Amino acid sequence: MSKKLFALLALLTVASMMLAACAPAAPAATEAPAEEEPAEEEPAAAFECTDALGCVDVAPGDPIHIAWIQTVTGATGPLGLTNVRGAEVALNEVGFELLGHPIQWDGEDSLCSIEGGQAAGTRIASDPTVVAIVGTTCSGEARGAMPLISEAGMVMISPSNTNPDLTNPEHPDHWAGYLRTAHNDLFQGRIAAEFAFNELGLTSAATIHDGSPYAEGLQAVFADVFAELGGTVTAQEAVNVGDTDMGPILTSIATGAPAVIYYPIFEPEGGYIADQMCDVAGLENTVGMGADGLLTSTFPGAAGDCAVGMYLSGPFVTPEDQADFLASYNELFGEGPAAGFGPHSYDAINMIMGAIEAVATVDADGTVHVPRQALRDHLYATSGYAGLTGTLSCDANGDCATGEALAVYQVTQENVDGSVDLLTNPAFWTP
Repeated sequence: MSKKLFALLALLTVASMMLAACAPAAPAATEAPAEEEPAEEEPAAAFECTDALGCVDVAPGDPIHIAWIQTVTGATGPLGLTNVRGAEVALNEVGFELLGHPIQWDGEDSLCSIEGGQAAGTRIASDPTVVAIVGTTCSGEARGAMPLISEAGMVMISPSNTNPDLTNPEHPDHWAGYLRTAHNDLFQGRIAAEFAFNELGLTSAATIHDGSPYAEGLQAVFADVFAELGGTVTAQEAVNVGDTDMGPILTSIATGAPAVIYYPIFEPEGGYIADQMCDVAGLENTVGMGADGLLTSTFPGAAGDCAVGMYLSGPFVTPEDQADFLASYNELFGEGPAAGFGPHSYDAINMIMGAIEAVATVDADGTVHVPRQALRDHLYATSGYAGLTGTLSCDANGDCATGEALAVYQVTQENVDGSVDLLTNPAFWTP
C-alpha cells in the first residue's frame, strides 16, 4: 500500500471516531413504572353511642317509632282524637316516612286523668323503640305520665296541655323532656280576665273548677288577674268529675250575684253547668264563660239553649293560615276537627320529625341512630320555627308558644241547633 493511501485511511478512521464521540448518547432503556395498587379503603368505624341518655337504633327496614298519648274515648275523646288526626295530616304529607324508614304511629288512650296518664306512660316508657311522643291531651295526664317518660329518656311534646305547673321548673310536675306547642294558661287566664273586665265591663266574677290541674290552675290565674284589674271575685267553687246536679253549687254562687261565672272545665260537667244556670234564681243575667276544654263541636248541643251567648277562650289560627290543613283534614277523615288543637299537634309532630333528622346518624346500610339527649336538646333550642300556629321558640322549660294564638268565641243558637259547627265560628275577640 502506498504511503499516501495509508495516510488517507488513517485520516478517515480518526474522523469517524471523532464523529461517534460527538453524537448524542442513545437514551438508556428504562422499565415502565409499575402501576400502584389502589389503597384499600378503611372500613367505616362502627357507630358508638356516647349520648348521655342512650340512643335508639333503627335497623334497615324497621320503622321509626313515634307514639301518642291522648284521650280518645269518652266525653273528652274529641279533644284527643283531633290531636291524633292533626299529627296524621303532617305524617301523610311525608308519606309516613322519615330518613328512608317507615314511621310507626300508634299510642295509648289516657282517659283525661292522672291515673290514665300514668297507665299510658308506663306502657310507652317500657317500649325502647319509641323515639318521641305527641301527648298528652289533658294536663292531668301529663302529671301522671311524665315521671315515667322522663326517666326513660324520652321526649314528649303536648299540643293541648296548658297548666302552668308543667313548665314551671320550681314545681314537682315539671320534668325534663317535656315541651308543648299549646299556650300556657298564664296567658289564657289573663286574656279571659281582661276580656271579661275590660271588654264586657263586668266587675264581679265567680269561678268553678273540677279539681283537675288544668281547671284549677286556669281559674286561679283568671281570679288573680280579675282582682288585679279591680274586679271582685265573689266565689271560687269546685265540682267533682262525674257530678251531674250542679244546682247546689250554682245556688251557693248566686248569693254573691256575680256578673260572670268562669268555669274552665271539660264535658260533660261543663255542659251541665251551662244548662242548669238558667234554672237558678239570681243567675238569669249572669254571663257564662269557659275555656278551650269546652271549645268542641259537641259542647253547644249538650249544653242546650242556656249556653247561647256564653263565651269560650281557646286556640286561634286564622282561616287563611289553616285553610290547607283543614282541607287535608277533611279529605283524610271525612269531617272537620272536633276540637281546636289540631294545628298545634301538626306543629308538634313536624318539630319532632325535623329534630330527628337533625340529630340522627345514618349508617351506609341505612341503620339510623337517634341520640335521646341530643333530641331533647335540639327541641329545647327551637327558635323562630314557622309553624301553623305561629312562630314558635321553645324556652328551657318547654314552653314553645307565645300565647298569641288565642281568641274568645261566642256560642250561637246555630251552634246549639247543630246547623253551624262551633269550630267554624269567627273569633269574637282577639287580644
